[in-house]
Amino acid sequence: MTTVVALAGTSRRATSQGDRSPRARAAIVVLCLLLIATSLFSLASGASDASALSVMRGWIFSVSSADPLSARDSIIIYDIRLPRLLLGILVGSALAVSGAVLQGLFRNPLADPGLVGVSAGSSLGAVSVIVLGGTLLSPLMALFGNFTLPLAAFLGGLVTTLILYRISTRQGRTSVATMLLAGIALGALAMALTGVLIFIADDRQLRDLTFWQLGSLAGATWQKIGMVGPIIVVALLTTPFLSRGLNALALSEATAGHLGVPVQRLKYVAIIAVSAAVGASVAVSGGIGFVGIVVPHLLRLLIGPDNRFLLPASALLGASMLLLADAVCRTIVAPAELPIGIVTATVGAPFFLWILLRRRGVLDL
Repeated sequence: MTTVVALAGTSRRATSQGDRSPRARAAIVVLCLLLIATSLFSLASGASDASALSVMRGWIFSVSSADPLSARDSIIIYDIRLPRLLLGILVGSALAVSGAVLQGLFRNPLADPGLVGVSAGSSLGAVSVIVLGGTLLSPLMALFGNFTLPLAAFLGGLVTTLILYRISTRQGRTSVATMLLAGIALGALAMALTGVLIFIADDRQLRDLTFWQLGSLAGATWQKIGMVGPIIVVALLTTPFLSRGLNALALSEATAGHLGVPVQRLKYVAIIAVSAAVGASVAVSGGIGFVGIVVPHLLRLLIGPDNRFLLPASALLGASMLLLADAVCRTIVAPAELPIGIVTATVGAPFFLWILLRRRGVLDL
């Protein structure tokens, strides 16, 4: 009995010494302020001189019409920049949270939304529409119009995930190791099929494919947000309910099961949420890399691995990071625009290597 009490006291002291929850809460408040600042900066960035200040003046004086927002600025802000801002927040949050969930689920810091084949499957669906939309898929183009591309990308990611689950699940139990290997194989197969489509594409299609595969928020519209926004929001709202289970899963699947965590249900819900979030994101923004790896890693160094704080913090920082990258894309070569994937890779890859060099043990498995 004395030994048990001593062990309990030691555990409480260790927990107290390693408790980062006050720092995590403070970090979340700071990240909220950062997101507000980056949102205003995003509204003010671009080739046009329309600014966030003009929007606020329009809101303040809209009743008295003393200083109304001009028609030109109104179109730029409300029809171009504001949808782009909201899409950047949704996509950045989805990619960052998906990376954090997968890293916790697989207990592997190298896990990424692309690892389970969702991104590759979504890309295959979108490339199929771009290349074959005028021929084999013309009936679908006539039926769905501009929604054909995001719908095909989302369905491509969903089908890839369903195949992945079919392969990795036996007798009601899902093997994480099999899922990882099958995801890599399915992603490679999807990329091979994408390569075949790129090979037969014409010059105009190749330009569209190159820009889309590197990622961009330039196609943001209220219609696209209305279509993918609810999917991403529902997926993100699901993840906080996974946090305690992911914390227990870090000890091992057996231990999590003994603690009362429904491990199989946790895996199923996590994969479906990630598939929905990433598939919808890729459908409207193309391939954007490094957000799902860099953001969770940086936050783990700052606030620790507790998913109760890591998941919401990842959503906030992922959104801010993508908005900043998008603002750079719009201004660095204005009035032209860089694909956002170039900026995230250029900044994210060296930053990720810097993290690894400073914390060499972070990837020891």
